[in-house]
Amino acid sequence: MRTLLLVIVALVASGISWQSAYASPVTRSGHAVPRPPEPESIEVEELPLPPVTASTEPGSCTREINPRGTGCIGRSTGLFSGNFLPDSRHVIATVRFTGAPTAPHPAGIYTGQQLILVKTDGTTFPNGDAWKCVTCGVPEGNAAGTTEEMDYPQAFGDGKRVLAGTNIIDCGPYQLADRACTPQRVHIYPIRWNTTPDGSGPGGSIRELRLHPDNVHLGFSSMAPTNGRLNQHSFLGRLRFNPSPRTGTPHVPRYDLVKVTMLFDPNDTQPIGVDPRDPGKLRFNPLALSVGEVRGFSGSGREVTYVGYPAESSNIDVFAADLRTGKVRRLTAHPEYVDPVDISPDDKWTAVMDTRGTDRMSYLSGMRGIPGITDLLSATPISASRNNGQRRFFQPYLIDAHGDRGSYAGQQINAAGDGSPGSVNDPLWNGRADPKWSPDGTRIVYWQSLVVPPACGGQNPLPCPSSTAPGGRTERMMIAHLTSRKPQKPKPVAPISDTVPWGLPYEVGSTLPARPHPPQGTYTLDGRKSGSAEVTITENSTRTAVTAVAVSYHDYSDDGVLAINGTESMALQNPTPTRSKVDWNSDLVQTEIGTGRTHATKKTSPDGFHLDITVGVNNFQATGTLTTTVDGHTYTQPANGT
Repeated sequence: MRTLLLVIVALVASGISWQSAYASPVTRSGHAVPRPPEPESIEVEELPLPPVTASTEPGSCTREINPRGTGCIGRSTGLFSGNFLPDSRHVIATVRFTGAPTAPHPAGIYTGQQLILVKTDGTTFPNGDAWKCVTCGVPEGNAAGTTEEMDYPQAFGDGKRVLAGTNIIDCGPYQLADRACTPQRVHIYPIRWNTTPDGSGPGGSIRELRLHPDNVHLGFSSMAPTNGRLNQHSFLGRLRFNPSPRTGTPHVPRYDLVKVTMLFDPNDTQPIGVDPRDPGKLRFNPLALSVGEVRGFSGSGREVTYVGYPAESSNIDVFAADLRTGKVRRLTAHPEYVDPVDISPDDKWTAVMDTRGTDRMSYLSGMRGIPGITDLLSATPISASRNNGQRRFFQPYLIDAHGDRGSYAGQQINAAGDGSPGSVNDPLWNGRADPKWSPDGTRIVYWQSLVVPPACGGQNPLPCPSSTAPGGRTERMMIAHLTSRKPQKPKPVAPISDTVPWGLPYEVGSTLPARPHPPQGTYTLDGRKSGSAEVTITENSTRTAVTAVAVSYHDYSDDGVLAINGTESMALQNPTPTRSKVDWNSDLVQTEIGTGRTHATKKTSPDGFHLDITVGVNNFQATGTLTTTVDGHTYTQPANGT
């Protein structure tokens, strides 16, 4: 019996005005943006997972815990929720099985990270479980050269294959949900990206893999230090099965990435650059083709989605770029942080995981319309401060294709709970990566984790909650039913071109290029409507990276409604490529043009704001303060360690 957890959710509203110079007032076709949609009826429930054993000792998954002998997971489940199979009735996920008896016991196969299917309609598989393990018991010979990690699982449109980590799980001619798809019939193949001219070696490091809806192409990112700082670029390649590779490792049947294109062109217009007509001026293009980390593709496959360079200072958003034309649109414009995103099959809606509603990041970005100049230095450390270690602050939101505008900030999918422990909107259960649409457009699946030590307890002022989930587990998978929508028949997506006209064909053996920046000097940046800013950029001794930025605003306005005056400066040190030490000074005032009324201020304490944070660790540590006030509402930074 499924337990109904949520019935109706409400429209999200806030005191901050979301309207900005870069929230486009017209559609891509040139027509006026329609009024925001009314809130719709949504029902949310928790999906079943394997039973939980409190111990990781071999044999602790007993028949008392799982009478069918089909495995247990731990309280920390290792969950990665994925997308739907084509039938919209099964969701894929990866979990970590534990407590299995030792071989040759038949239940000994239920161990380690594995791919499972989960029923979404309340039915069960023939054995009575609401879930099925696809990879438990796959013979070693069927998984040669693969990795154990199975993050971000994504089903192919044929219902027979799944991308998980850097592996492709394949059941041959059988549907994954069919009884005929047994572990003995499953093969797991590694994915390799060749990065050496002679084809030798293990290939390049790839992360954040996202399957294109044509089921032929793959988007991925690669990260490496460049000039002492963390650098990441995204790529698009074609998956080609290689049954008998002659070069490179692993020397087993595998998928090779071929026809690879870097989604970057150093000769194209960058977000910040020197005006070629006037070397004393800067140009800022908030919709430049600046692809950071790839996040996926639109439902039609025409666009790639990604985390982009901030269109407004300190505001991390997701964008979409047309793979053919390079036309960019900003999917989100809220001043909070967004990262995971999925566009609906019909391209009319976006599901995101966002910190909006928490005000965690608004001390940085609550003042709107500041051009992203200091972000030459701050984008990476700001991104790292969205979490407190493994504690996220994401909740799922539904936004129409025209994005945030006016007072419309989308609809929180799980807003109507009572906030009690274990409820669908319990603030200590936080969203994780990649909500996913069902192929028929009527459901969204997402997953959450409960805050655990050290992000709570000990020296942390947040007490650790007790899990109310089955077995006390600290991850859960949720499904949102958009009950007023009628199922749509998915449209097949034809294979896209291997060529991205605005991209840079990957040259085998090349290293990740540094992103261009304006050379050291003092420049003028004109407001789009009025005023200007004086910008001073300082480079390191080798002129390979920016180390300091100072900006002085003089009635600067991009929207003709609000003007900015004051100064802001920043310096950055990188003791290691992943660690950032930021020294920040800000004294900005934003007033209404015509009335002179103060709308917002952004100010640091007299000694400045100093942030020390490491990507991946994400432990917020700062001295001094940075405070933003908007129409009398004050936003302050998180306490250290929270």
